[in-house]
Amino acid sequence: MNAVIATLLLILFLIFIYYIIKGGDLMMGFFIMAILWSVIGLIPYQTALTNVFTEPALKYGSTIIYIVFGSWFGRVLVNSGIAPAISYNTNKIGRKKPLLAAILVVLVTALLFVSSYGVGSVIAIGVILLPILLSLGLPRDIALTTYVLSIGAAMYVNVVLFNQMKPLFPNAQYNAHYLVFGWSAMVIQLIAVIIFLIIKRKKIDPTKAAQNLSAIGATNKEEAKKVSWFAFIIPVIPVILNMVLKWDAVPALILSSILAMLITGHMKHIKEFKQFLDESIKQSINDISGLIMFLMALVMFAAAAQLNAARFKGFFNAIIPHSTLVLSLAIGILSPLALFRGPLHVWGAGAATAAVLSATGMFSDMYLLPLMYVPTLLAVSTDITQSWNVWGIGYMKITPQRLLKFGVPIMWIVSIINEILVWHFFG
Repeated sequence: MNAVIATLLLILFLIFIYYIIKGGDLMMGFFIMAILWSVIGLIPYQTALTNVFTEPALKYGSTIIYIVFGSWFGRVLVNSGIAPAISYNTNKIGRKKPLLAAILVVLVTALLFVSSYGVGSVIAIGVILLPILLSLGLPRDIALTTYVLSIGAAMYVNVVLFNQMKPLFPNAQYNAHYLVFGWSAMVIQLIAVIIFLIIKRKKIDPTKAAQNLSAIGATNKEEAKKVSWFAFIIPVIPVILNMVLKWDAVPALILSSILAMLITGHMKHIKEFKQFLDESIKQSINDISGLIMFLMALVMFAAAAQLNAARFKGFFNAIIPHSTLVLSLAIGILSPLALFRGPLHVWGAGAATAAVLSATGMFSDMYLLPLMYVPTLLAVSTDITQSWNVWGIGYMKITPQRLLKFGVPIMWIVSIINEILVWHFFG
């Protein structure tokens, strides 16, 4: 009986992967999967109500708080003028050396998204940075690839995204040990992006800047509010507070947001401060409203997968390498399976893979989280089902295939290297 149920669940899992690849709605898909895995897995009615549809959502409340404050911090950086000022000063410094300027944009992008999060922040900062890359002479497809891969690199240390992963691996900790890995993996990805730019340097043609800017309806006018140079370190303050003073992300993000508003003069007058606060909060909440409901459906499905994990234990024991080195290399080599919300993407069909792996108890959560994080960030960086990548493709007027062509090979190599780092630090 157990084998029959496990087989049915796996068949349903494969159907779900096909549904996702065909562009099915993820939130609806995960919610339906949570119901079907509960029914087919013969989870008792009351247990399903409590342990699948109630407690996971309630426990996820703390993670939503991290997402909310991360999104708000990103909006404050943009609306206060700090993000535009950093961007335009980068362009000004490297104007006579396009390749150097493009590399500076890569570093600035990573700096901004170390703590910022959300599709709203990606768009708000993208409409500043992407025209700068085009004004330097980068083709539109190379500019977009550079931008989104730089964002993906920063996600290795972004506490908001880490906390979205944590419900699948509850014993994993965002601590100094993890951050040593996170910073190392981030640097590897940034080096890969920089090497990509160096290889493509002959494609940089400033004479085509006007043409590319016109194609997206942008200009290369440099208009940015002047801010104190001290404001330029604001994006990394939350991470510094966490690493050095061991602050939790919420007070770190709140303090950083207050400093951003204070330094840029938005707290001089109570009326202006209230208006700025209201607008930034409304925008940030709107940016993540759909994401929150999607994540609720995801944790419900993850809970159903965990309750069925025992049915797969024998199967996983038979096929999964018990060597962490072999497993890390295998996940690195297979990392493109995270594309199109596939079985290695934890915000896709990989949620089941992650939940079952965690529930088997074969490996520690501290190892499994970065193990699954690496292929997931391949998808976050270059997958055409990622919301901000979809926006970027439309904004830059390129085909999805161009992003995949440039992004996937780079991220495949990065994923293999970073999986070796996972084994080194946690295996």
